[in-house]
Amino acid sequence: MASQNKAAPSANRREFLKRSVAGAAAAVSVARGAHAAGDPTIRIGMIGAGSRCAGAAAQALKAGPDVKLAAICDVFDSRLQASRINLEKQFPDQVAVDDEHCFVGFDGYRKVIDASDVVLIACASKFHPMYSEAAIEAGKHVFVEKPHAIDPVGVRRAKAVCDRAAQKGLSIVSGLQSRFHAGWQEAVRRIHDGQIGDVVAIQSMFLRAPYRVYDRDPGLTETEYHFYNWYHFRWLSGDDVPQSLVHNVDRASWILKEEMPKWCFGLAGRSSSFGVQYGDMFDHHTAVYEYESGTRLYALCRTQAGCYNNSSDVILGSKGICHLGHRPRFEGETPWRYEGPDNNPYEAEQKALIDAVRQGKPLNSGYHMIGSTMIGVLGQMACYTGKAIHWDDAYNADLEYGPSPDATSFETEPPTLPDETGNYPLPRPGITGLADL
Repeated sequence: MASQNKAAPSANRREFLKRSVAGAAAAVSVARGAHAAGDPTIRIGMIGAGSRCAGAAAQALKAGPDVKLAAICDVFDSRLQASRINLEKQFPDQVAVDDEHCFVGFDGYRKVIDASDVVLIACASKFHPMYSEAAIEAGKHVFVEKPHAIDPVGVRRAKAVCDRAAQKGLSIVSGLQSRFHAGWQEAVRRIHDGQIGDVVAIQSMFLRAPYRVYDRDPGLTETEYHFYNWYHFRWLSGDDVPQSLVHNVDRASWILKEEMPKWCFGLAGRSSSFGVQYGDMFDHHTAVYEYESGTRLYALCRTQAGCYNNSSDVILGSKGICHLGHRPRFEGETPWRYEGPDNNPYEAEQKALIDAVRQGKPLNSGYHMIGSTMIGVLGQMACYTGKAIHWDDAYNADLEYGPSPDATSFETEPPTLPDETGNYPLPRPGITGLADL
């Protein structure tokens, strides 16, 4: 159950923007230097053994032979063992995970933290703030996948974690990898230099077929099935605006120099993805954000099969247009096309994190990951309720998709159950309020 908490501490949008810009100015490239630790080995640990965390581990291991995978945890042993076997095949000299460092269950994250120097967190997104908090408090460096929270309570917790990392001199790096893309770095630099004039509007798209779905296994309890198919349950994933569209709004925030929107309204629902495997998420969203500068962000995401797909952005300027695809290009008064080298931003972000640890120069993504996550959460709230929602009201809302991550396990009763048709109840825009989420 959630409600508006009028007594919540103020988080004025302008103050948030000032803090974000100050953080951005401090987020300089990691300088070269010696590894501060006496032992040159950097032990990484995986919290979560799905494809994304396994991918992050592989990308970190590519950063050098001094990086070793030391521990893995997951709530499903089958996923843990599959990832361990696959990573051992790819990196036989760098994967050193014996049976004693394979942890199954909801307390496994603590054991991975104990065994690691760098903790990679990519699991049901509900737990990202909690696990990041535990790792930073234990003095470990962190990579945390997006979204960094799924509701305002989680966003505020994640922000406190980033602040704590800065206080302790620890790295916390975001899975919002766009800012490590060489072509986009050059395009954004040129936009900031005024090559397409003032940014008037941005059209952002994350349009694709449904994310991986899993049919119900009769051997799983209802709660276990939710975790096995966690992306499709909003109490675990937050739905598709924070999950997918967050990449696009992060690029928009980058382009707009970390300006936060004033308010948002949204249109959303489900029209084609029915059945138990699709959980209780919408299959299409449109979120419209307005900024103090006058810029509008039109952000769209969809998870429907057989439809037009696109995951790029179009930035409309007063002097030209930027098409921010794989090879960004400008149209208008000063045409331009990126002709530089390609890079893998996923590998680049892991390399930056490992270099930060080697050199003892912390890297903190808090200056953009919290704002971008909150923009996604704001859009999802507007889509569910059908209401126009202002930034301050959303950020300070006492909204947490229950139960809290600290009180969740396979023994927890899931907050939603299928009806007689095999479908889970959905929010109803215009009828559902924040207190109903």
